[in-house]
Amino acid sequence: MKQDFLPLNGTDYVELYVGNAKQSSFFYQYAFGYELIAYAGPETGIRDRASYVLKQDKIRLVLTTPLKENHPIADHIKKHGDGVKVLALWVDDAAQSFIETVMRGAIPHEEPKVSKDEFGEVVTASIKTYGETIHTFVERKNYRGVFLPGYKPRKSEYQAKPIGLKYIDHCVGNVGWGEMNKWVDFYENVMGFKLLITFDDKDISTEYSALMSKVVSNGNGFIKFPINEPAEGKKKSQIEEYLDFYKGPGVQHMAIATDDIIHTVSELRRRGVEFLEVPASYYEDLLDRVGKIEEDLQPLKDLNILVDRDEEGYLLQIFTKPVQDRPTLFYEIIQRKGAKSFGKGNFKALFEAIEREQELRGNL
Repeated sequence: MKQDFLPLNGTDYVELYVGNAKQSSFFYQYAFGYELIAYAGPETGIRDRASYVLKQDKIRLVLTTPLKENHPIADHIKKHGDGVKVLALWVDDAAQSFIETVMRGAIPHEEPKVSKDEFGEVVTASIKTYGETIHTFVERKNYRGVFLPGYKPRKSEYQAKPIGLKYIDHCVGNVGWGEMNKWVDFYENVMGFKLLITFDDKDISTEYSALMSKVVSNGNGFIKFPINEPAEGKKKSQIEEYLDFYKGPGVQHMAIATDDIIHTVSELRRRGVEFLEVPASYYEDLLDRVGKIEEDLQPLKDLNILVDRDEEGYLLQIFTKPVQDRPTLFYEIIQRKGAKSFGKGNFKALFEAIEREQELRGNL
């Protein structure tokens, strides 16, 4: 067995740069059921930005806003709109993770550094990936504070009610024309990931548009990154629309796992989260396509939840509309009943649903 040079324990956190973190954090608390657990900003000695840390089960989101117009984060938001900046990876040795990846060709973003407070110390180091996205290695074995040094515990007067979100199942990156293989090579050669699945434009296409996708995963399977690129079609694909509005490559969506998708999606809909709609015809022959499932069909149909099967079981999934005005970042809610795959049987229905939205926006 070859030694894994980059052992990963899972996703540590995902940081989004947003125009107004105070308001965004309330949206995620109310709509998605995250709990506010920590804060950093002027009141904690951080002068140039404010960050809110939200948690639900194993998921941590950090929402960060600049406080000055000439700040690099302000430049990032002006160019990209609200979006994911940091995909942080939980490791046992951040300095070693940095050395191993840089040695294999990663471009450094931030050298290893030790941050301390009264709760211990955290070691972090960052490398660049597609677009302006970065991976931060986080080593927290000698830390018992709420999040990271510099952050103080923070509670909200609003009592957020969790909706069953468990952990990040996978994170999808959109890259430019012809760049997919370059970034798959990066994850394989620089980070030691393995290629899990390949989808080509025959798998993911409609009459109008297409995309290509490859999924890479680390050794233990805790981290999975599908990488999409546009493919030739008659009209503009969803990937091209994303690249146009995000002004380059970036995180397209995060898939979040639940053990009860009917409950989770019912709550999200009740709280005003909007989802892509598939036509009723999708459900007419669903059980012929996917075989026996444990759930009643009617609630799935009512909620517009999709089903797909692979050799190992089935999965249930649904996709939100973009969660900001630019048609960029959105979320997937996924419940796996044994299936290890990504819903290939639903690609066409989803693509057509996205195209209907693109057409409404005048971007198809």
